Amino acid sequence: MRIKLGVVFGGETVEHEISVISAVQAMNALDSEKYDIIPIYIAKDRIWYTGKMLMDLEVYKDFDNLKKYAKKCVMYKSENEFYLQALSGFKKIITSIDVIFPIVHGNNVEDGSLQGYFQTLGIPYVGSHVLGSALGQDKVVMKEIFKANHIPIVDYIWFYDNEYLSKKEEILGAVAKMGYPVVVKPATLGSSIGIKVANNLTEIEESIAEAFKYDIKIVIEKCVANLVEVNQSVLGDYENSEVSAIEEVMSTDEILSYKDKYIGGGKGSKSKGMASAGRLIPARISDEMSDKIAILSKEVFRCLNLSGICRIDYLIDSKTNEIYVNEPNTIPGSLSFYLWDPVGKPYDKLLDEAITLAIKDYKKRSKKTYSFGVNILSNFNGLKGGKGIKGIKGMKSKLR
Repeated sequence: MRIKLGVVFGGETVEHEISVISAVQAMNALDSEKYDIIPIYIAKDRIWYTGKMLMDLEVYKDFDNLKKYAKKCVMYKSENEFYLQALSGFKKIITSIDVIFPIVHGNNVEDGSLQGYFQTLGIPYVGSHVLGSALGQDKVVMKEIFKANHIPIVDYIWFYDNEYLSKKEEILGAVAKMGYPVVVKPATLGSSIGIKVANNLTEIEESIAEAFKYDIKIVIEKCVANLVEVNQSVLGDYENSEVSAIEEVMSTDEILSYKDKYIGGGKGSKSKGMASAGRLIPARISDEMSDKIAILSKEVFRCLNLSGICRIDYLIDSKTNEIYVNEPNTIPGSLSFYLWDPVGKPYDKLLDEAITLAIKDYKKRSKKTYSFGVNILSNFNGLKGGKGIKGIKGMKSKLR
């Protein structure tokens, strides 16, 4: 019997289309003899849809037309089984689901929001849980954790939008003290959206204004001189993890941009997600540096409580050979499959191992105690000084 695998993607996020590309790639790479693949698409208005046509990238060229043919659905649990139910017609059960594979990017989905829903529902799902997902999304909080674990990062400052309005001169002074050039980033976005390099006061103000279009919290980092960017993927959980090959990213802009990551290939070319980015595999770094990065990747994976497939991005000063952790991607674009092929792990095997990890984790967590069978409210006699509902009503009257 095939495993009923619900692949969830999309969502209200600026990385919506990238999620669609990553998910369609994965669905077409999965072993269809082992898995009954059930696409679950979250539209930008947060309505959920399902239907086999959602496995074809062409249908997403016209989102409104797509919605005419896909079925609106909701997920629910009944007697330890998980189901998708149609929202229209007779509202009948569409299918049952055994495991969820979220392939989502960005705020409102990758940041622990969706993972929290699956956790509450109780369904097994692939990847990091709520805490790891949230930490991996917030660049400020993750940096604080890196500092506590002595993981190397570049100098930075951060602030909220209201703080910038009230302490603008102080913040700009701190940036000047750190020294130009700097990189300005929305704190909780990915895919290089809203990120700008600033070389002077005018550019820093423009960059901050741009970043605030996407987020209420901003992080500003000191640029690394003689920059080389490399990435490595990690697969595993808190017990065991393994690392992929290391890629050297070839950027056409000052920083690796959205265009570099996802468009690539020139005018008229089709995006292949992160597989579109220019890269060299293996990266042009020494064996000693590769070993250091492998150790760091596993440390980042562990201290942020990550699991499943992630990608850790690094900044290297090619003259000093200093290595800095830039950020993790808890659900990386294209699931970083292109980093696993060179080490003998084809995409279908990578996906299969990630699903196996999720099932193992679910079984292990199911043995833990999360609630008590005794209902302590069965003997509840009302609030102190009152008697049940009458006591509550009495309190309300006193407050009026």
